[in-house]
Amino acid sequence: MTEISIMTQTESPDVKICAPCILVVEDDVNLLEGIRNILEIDGYRVLTAEHGREALSVLRNQPVPPDLIVSDIMMPHMSGIQLLEAVRQESRWLSIPFIFLTARGEKSDIQRGKQLGVEDYIVKPYDPLDLMITIRSRIRRSEEIEAVHVSAIDQVKRNILTILNHEFRTPLTFVVAYADMLTMPTPDQMDGGEMVSYLKGISSGAERLRNLIENFILLVELETGEARQTFDWRKHEITDVRTLLEVAWDGVANREGVEHTCIIDVADPLPVFIGDEDYLRRAVQQLLNNAVKFSPVHMPLALQAYAQGGDIVIEVEDQGRGIPAEELDNIWDSFYQIDRNFYEDQGAGSGLAIVKRVAELHGGHVTAESEFGRGSRFSLRLPVK
Repeated sequence: MTEISIMTQTESPDVKICAPCILVVEDDVNLLEGIRNILEIDGYRVLTAEHGREALSVLRNQPVPPDLIVSDIMMPHMSGIQLLEAVRQESRWLSIPFIFLTARGEKSDIQRGKQLGVEDYIVKPYDPLDLMITIRSRIRRSEEIEAVHVSAIDQVKRNILTILNHEFRTPLTFVVAYADMLTMPTPDQMDGGEMVSYLKGISSGAERLRNLIENFILLVELETGEARQTFDWRKHEITDVRTLLEVAWDGVANREGVEHTCIIDVADPLPVFIGDEDYLRRAVQQLLNNAVKFSPVHMPLALQAYAQGGDIVIEVEDQGRGIPAEELDNIWDSFYQIDRNFYEDQGAGSGLAIVKRVAELHGGHVTAESEFGRGSRFSLRLPVK
């Protein structure tokens, strides 16, 4: 919103109220001044232009775009339709609500405006009350949408700050601390066992950081659509699902501190399907990482693949903590973790979001079944084409 000063009888001269700014474009000067007066009486700041070309000049000279544009359609030099097309081509103006003032019978212009995404129409001759109600409702709707966007961005910022504060800082602290120990002024007093222990600590912290960064990069590629081009380039027939699953498990089992066992069961034969082995391997590893994280060491994990209803199904089952029923729809969201502050689980909350998007990249989907306190089963379903 554009900030302007508006005084009332009950307000101090120092009080500032954020009032919307409206650009009015109309070639009839008397009508233009009439609309300006109505809007200013209602507390809006008003910018004016007599045709589309002048309106573009006004827009370019504003440090902050107006909150709404009201424009006639039939104007010299540049029509309202041409103005709308120009406004929608500029990313900084793309979200500005646009209202057309139109004479009766301009049906083709109305249809063209709808195709371009105009928000509303006011038919001439207009009722001032109708004009104000339409403008207020469109600005209110725009403010509501902006509030949702701001809230979503704030949530992402909080998630990133939490991850930076905990997930990145913890392994980085280990790396720095162990490195400092190795560079102590009396290294001759350090035996071989201590040195190996310090080196393992550095390696573990570095590996955790590497995994976090790789997951962030992969999630960004998947969410921005960049992974689609890579998938289209690399996809091919996949015939050896067992090896894919074994490699995925090896990547998890070989990490320091993982003592779990995993029973791998692959139906034979499986139909051939089209996919990207690297993306699928990383998705399966995310499911296995979750299973390891939330399962006791003495309870084996199950990893299996089979054909069902025209799909290849890859399942990971654990006998761990389980997921409350009310959380099953939320677990696929980026950076989401169940009661993070209570459980203090490691991880950025990106794993299941990666699994979901890899499934969608393959034209498939994911499901989760869980009983709290008894374990979970995650199914990655990939179509056979």
